[in-house]
Amino acid sequence: MNLLDFEKPIAELEGKLADMKHLTDDSDKSVKNAIQALENKITDLKKETFDNLTGWQRVQLSRHPDRPYTLDYIYEITTDFIELHGDRTVGDDKAMIGGLGTIDGQTFMLIGQQKGRNTKQRQMRNFGMANPEGYRKALRLMKIAEKFNKPIVTFIDTPGAFPGLEAEERGQGEAIAHNLKEMFMLKVPVICIVIGEGASGGALGIAIGDRVLMLENTWYSVISPESCSSILWRSWDYKEQAAEVLKLTAKDMLSNKLIDGIVKEPLGGAHTDVKAIAAEVKRVILENHKELSKLSTEDRICQRIDKFCAMGVVKE
Repeated sequence: MNLLDFEKPIAELEGKLADMKHLTDDSDKSVKNAIQALENKITDLKKETFDNLTGWQRVQLSRHPDRPYTLDYIYEITTDFIELHGDRTVGDDKAMIGGLGTIDGQTFMLIGQQKGRNTKQRQMRNFGMANPEGYRKALRLMKIAEKFNKPIVTFIDTPGAFPGLEAEERGQGEAIAHNLKEMFMLKVPVICIVIGEGASGGALGIAIGDRVLMLENTWYSVISPESCSSILWRSWDYKEQAAEVLKLTAKDMLSNKLIDGIVKEPLGGAHTDVKAIAAEVKRVILENHKELSKLSTEDRICQRIDKFCAMGVVKE
């Protein structure tokens, strides 16, 4: 089991509870009462811990190795997902996945960054950092969705676009900028969900939508806390302070009107109950799609543009 520092006190109590249930006779009333009391204590400790997480602790949760990734959600919420490959120019970027899938009878184009579980998978997926061909593949799939009038859902989970020299040579900045421009004008509903890390233009390249949502324990910012710390303090040692001043949590983003809503996670984080968080994500997708479908294409595009143009505007 992968445990973060603030999860260890909870895990210790859960270990004691498991031992108590295994070693004692639960027919004894006093034992039942003791078990119930310990369960209540664990629940209270979880609520207290997860209701008061710092920005850095939420960043850690967003990177939890057991946290569900894009394909985990897709396979949980769709019945017939068909992955589509390639940008028709350079190749197939494994860090960016996409395809068609049905959710309760409605076909969606599902696109997102994908990370790996082990060393081999992480190398294949390039740690979720897409190259230019990944963003061009994403845009190609969005245009297919527009052509056949299928709504789009994007799952954002990346530490950033790949910063390598070869990516820059193939037009990384242009690919992301082109996506931003084209996504504003898509004629179909677009729902974007941050499921883990949402770093810089790498995240924004698939995050221009009618609804932009964040899971409770995710972050979304122009820069990671570590990189911010290394720039401002010439050291990664101040990443916790950087996480606070960046205001990168879902609550911060919602209060600054940079996202449209927060998706509640199971107590303890998305990794503790994948089926529960997938069911909630499915509900949110269908709910927002129903609302967006009632709008005309022109109204949707105008509202999408107005929403992003209003960001960062200060009125005195």
